[in-house]
Amino acid sequence: MALTHKALLGFAFASADLLIETTAEGRISMALGAGEALAGSKDRALEGADLSEFIAADDRELVQMVFKGLGEGMRAGPINVRLSGVGSAGHEDRGACLSAFRLPQNDGAVSCVMTRAAATRAAGPNGLHDRASFEAAAVNILEHARARGQKIELAMVDVPGFEAAARQAGEAEGAELRARLAAVIRSQSYGGGAAAGLGEDRYALLREGRETPQELSHRIARLLDLDPALGVAPVVQQVSAGAELAPDHLLRALRYTMDGFLRDGGANTAPADLGQAFERSVAQTMAQVSALGKRVEARDFALFFQPVVSLKGSASLHHYEALIRFGDQGAPFPMIRMAEEMDLVCALDSAVVDKALEHLTRSPDLILAVNLSGRSIGNPIFVTELARRLAAHPEVKGRLMFELTESAAVGDLAQADRHLQSLRVLGCEICLDDFGAGASSLAYLQHLNVDVVKFDGAFIRDLEHDSRGAAFISQLVRMCAELKVETLAEMVETPLVEQVIRKAGVDMAQGWLYGAAAREPAPFPPVSAGATTAPGRRRGAVEGWG
Repeated sequence: MALTHKALLGFAFASADLLIETTAEGRISMALGAGEALAGSKDRALEGADLSEFIAADDRELVQMVFKGLGEGMRAGPINVRLSGVGSAGHEDRGACLSAFRLPQNDGAVSCVMTRAAATRAAGPNGLHDRASFEAAAVNILEHARARGQKIELAMVDVPGFEAAARQAGEAEGAELRARLAAVIRSQSYGGGAAAGLGEDRYALLREGRETPQELSHRIARLLDLDPALGVAPVVQQVSAGAELAPDHLLRALRYTMDGFLRDGGANTAPADLGQAFERSVAQTMAQVSALGKRVEARDFALFFQPVVSLKGSASLHHYEALIRFGDQGAPFPMIRMAEEMDLVCALDSAVVDKALEHLTRSPDLILAVNLSGRSIGNPIFVTELARRLAAHPEVKGRLMFELTESAAVGDLAQADRHLQSLRVLGCEICLDDFGAGASSLAYLQHLNVDVVKFDGAFIRDLEHDSRGAAFISQLVRMCAELKVETLAEMVETPLVEQVIRKAGVDMAQGWLYGAAAREPAPFPPVSAGATTAPGRRRGAVEGWG
């Protein structure tokens, strides 16, 4: 049976709202369908216009790269794009799903179909996700693709030397080069938006598995079209989805794979599929847990001490917070999180308390604060053993504070409060750490009888520029005062922030304004509120094990 023009149109409009053909130069030679609804102009008015006029500025180069990558007989898309609304008001938030096909022997013309879709916001700079948002999006895409029987792969692209070339090109041209590379990476990704910048020269994307890594490398190089003298040659690694994985296992496999790529770039030996990546990540974690257990057992860590000052009058030393450090590693949070997840945190907290007791015994004038995980406070055996150790050291009574962190949730608040009160009876003060960082802060304050609340540094460090934040802190201080609870602000880094928290009535402060954490509790020189400099201050630093 011969196909009629009507039949062909029927098939086309069964899956599209607007049919467009563009010339090799990108001008619309034919438009048929819902042109006014999608582009704000009637079909006839679209003809002769440049297609890019109807695409939002942030997505124009993406569409150009999609078309540029089409060889004869090749299909691309669907990709999600935002429309500019040219020709009619009220279309600024319109989006469309676009697919394209370059028919052989058709003078380079491109046939496009567009369907209405919700306008999607750009994931980040140049339309690229950051790593965290990419991981979340990737899990959803891979799960949906698996349900539909689609073959989606993770591709990681190393473009060594690109960022150096962009910097050398100058600010304006460098920005254009970065936007071009982002458009190239997005144009090869699933839906035009499943791509991320992972750091200098390294990118990740999800795409349908139809090509070899070498073919994708060559296409990226061709679309990027850089001067060969720069020596910038993309290297691609691809990892198939492989076996079915639960969402949390899938996320773990993605993280393991990208960690290796970020560490070694194109030289990394990628797993064959995400199932193998998950198996490797489990083996790696078990090895890390074993190593951490040995370090805890051998007390192979150090305590560093950061001053906490009283703001009553001129700043004067109140106590030191004891902060755990593992060798030359940076922030200890990953190790602490691993200890919590693998049931090692009680042993770790116990070892930290032992070291703190040693320091307190050697230095009769020393006052320390030590962090305890919510998991430890919820463990009756841990609390009983801790109480026994404290009773064996009556000389530390009144000189040891415990900071309850929010890195692990407290399940039974009533039980936790009973445990905390048993420690207060032994002369230890209790501080609620990270207040405001988690959703449970107010519930903790309502149900736990504590002596001090420490405001999370995220609320404190920018107070000099945040009048709403200052008002918020003032109200929290007032609430704590009514509960007869003292307040402590961390990440106080400038004299102006100190002035704000003093005005709010905060009782104590901690941060680089008063000194960095050191291997030994150093004598504290008083710092007045009017000081103009802070030696050794590091902007945005968080001193703590969480």
